[in-house]
Amino acid sequence: MPTTIRRAVLSLPAAPLGPENPLPALLPPFRPHRPDAAQRAALPAAMARQVGYAPLRTVLPVRRRDGYARERVPTDVEALILENDRLRATVLPGLGGRVHSLEHKPTGRQLLYRNPVLQPAEFGLNGAWFSGGIEWNTGATGHSPLATAPVHAARVPAPGGGEMLRLWEWERMRDLPFQVDLWLPDGSDFLHVGVRIRNPHERPAPVYWWSNIAVPEAAGTRVLAPADEAWRFGYERTLRRVPVPEWEGADRTYPLRSTHAADFFYDVPDGGRRWIASLDAEGSGLVQTSTDLLRGRKLFVWGSGPGGRRWQEWLTEPGTDGYAEIQAGLARTQLEHVRLEAGGEFSWLEAYGPLTADAGRVHGADWAAARDEAGARLEAALPRAAVAEAYEAWRPYADLDPKESLATGSGWGALEVERGRYELPGTPFDAGTLGEEQEPWLALLRSGSLPVPARALPPEPTLVSPHWRDLLELAETGDDLQDHHLHYHLGVARWHAGDRSQAVRSWEQTGGGHWPSTRCLAVADQADGHPERAADRFLQAYEGARARHGDGVSWTAAMAALGREAAEALLAVGRADDAGAVLDGLRPAVLARGRFTLLRARVLLARGDAAGARALFDEGFEVDDLREGDETLADTWYAVAERLLADGGPVTETIRSRARAEHPLPRRYDFRMRPARLPEG
Repeated sequence: MPTTIRRAVLSLPAAPLGPENPLPALLPPFRPHRPDAAQRAALPAAMARQVGYAPLRTVLPVRRRDGYARERVPTDVEALILENDRLRATVLPGLGGRVHSLEHKPTGRQLLYRNPVLQPAEFGLNGAWFSGGIEWNTGATGHSPLATAPVHAARVPAPGGGEMLRLWEWERMRDLPFQVDLWLPDGSDFLHVGVRIRNPHERPAPVYWWSNIAVPEAAGTRVLAPADEAWRFGYERTLRRVPVPEWEGADRTYPLRSTHAADFFYDVPDGGRRWIASLDAEGSGLVQTSTDLLRGRKLFVWGSGPGGRRWQEWLTEPGTDGYAEIQAGLARTQLEHVRLEAGGEFSWLEAYGPLTADAGRVHGADWAAARDEAGARLEAALPRAAVAEAYEAWRPYADLDPKESLATGSGWGALEVERGRYELPGTPFDAGTLGEEQEPWLALLRSGSLPVPARALPPEPTLVSPHWRDLLELAETGDDLQDHHLHYHLGVARWHAGDRSQAVRSWEQTGGGHWPSTRCLAVADQADGHPERAADRFLQAYEGARARHGDGVSWTAAMAALGREAAEALLAVGRADDAGAVLDGLRPAVLARGRFTLLRARVLLARGDAAGARALFDEGFEVDDLREGDETLADTWYAVAERLLADGGPVTETIRSRARAEHPLPRRYDFRMRPARLPEG
């Protein structure tokens, strides 16, 4: 039975993604996962080069997605089912083409961690992300913005007969098209996945790819890979080489034997077969292998500590089994980007399937024997030579035109093909996918002028690649309204390119009455170390938008984002009353969100009302968009406790210690991903 593909609908409890944030993300919303100069100096030369190569300045032109909540309702989710007589794979084309589940039919085993809910959380590069299954991460270090976005999908003939599911999109942060082809050879226990990333431009491009696989986690689960050492990166932001399997007195190949969240990037020797497996106490589970180009292998653990357990509940449901992640990527670590030459491409083949090994050897004290046992069972089930042959058989099929469209992604790829006149066999970006978001940029391309929206709206997304920046630089100007509109977008493009002084000049040319430019100037002040001026400008932008805003989802999202930025900036310079006034001016539905409840607690604390702040915590709230690694909840809780104990006096080290002993952080607020520390100050 070769691969067949059919449509299906899954009904899952899901929290709506909500609207995009219309404010341009001029700064990363997180501290980049990069080692410092001293750590880089200790790395192998090639690795150090790739760690320092083309770090992501912003997620532009992608917009932030932070308007989701936690109220889940039964939701129909479109799915595509790939099936042969051995495996059944369920793919979600509307959510990045994620493989939601992979079932081994003869045994009825679910090989992946299948999340029973769709709950967005603040883990993606642009915000919303959800856990479970196999996701395809490309672009830059982190979870791709495409994780919650639709991709194109179609049927394509498969090698050896039957059908292949093709997924493709235009990755906008690095401005590169990619495709993922999935098929199940007749009688095979392995899902085959062919991946290709192309660089159609006349300049080299930085490339990032990690296939992220969520697997069930239990006390007896062990992750195996052909390595004796790993690069460990924890939320202390330290990259170090550690032995495998045991480090600091515990066998870290068992995910639950780590206390805190961490990445272990296995140092697979050159020339060896690339694979990673997660096997349960009985020696059964999932194995992933690939052709050699996909060199990296990684284990991510949440750890057994309260923070990791709380995150697991947050991303799934209380009472459900936990999960770990095994991953495979182009580089040794996820801190690296790989250079792809102009006109070049990267392509490889991955395979996912069941593996059963001798439990005694897999879980024995002899690490070499354990990994050799798993490797030998993999070789018997799917020889390394067979993977290489499958890759060669797939390559001619990678350029085949799709037979039947099954899902539609964005229109951005069609716009890029229109601009660059690219020929991309196998991944057609049809002009019929161009939509409202692409219209002003299509007009700029064809007429040399960027049209002003017909009605008052937050600005449309800015395109920032070198080609579009050049078009903005040469665009025709008109009246003041059109000039302000153009200078705003040109400033965003210049900022993204690293030309910050010229970006500021562009925004300053709009005068003081253009709130989008004023907000951008506030971000620039913040980045340049001028917090007082930044606070003034954030407040000015908020008030300017408030005086002009209309109705609709986009305006509500813009006002929430402006209010949050203004309140946080004002708090940072000690203007708690002004921050409180901003919060009081927000719509009740916005103010009721957990992020704003936390802000209110911080305002009350800054005003000297520690009891009022504590009351908000005691009443209970949830910060829907709490970022991984964000310790604001814990820091605010303990700051409140310290003020209550100080009773108007100074906060001493003794009081800090008492606060931690007498007012322990409640479990519902404990999302700490590293050892507890005293807050600064």
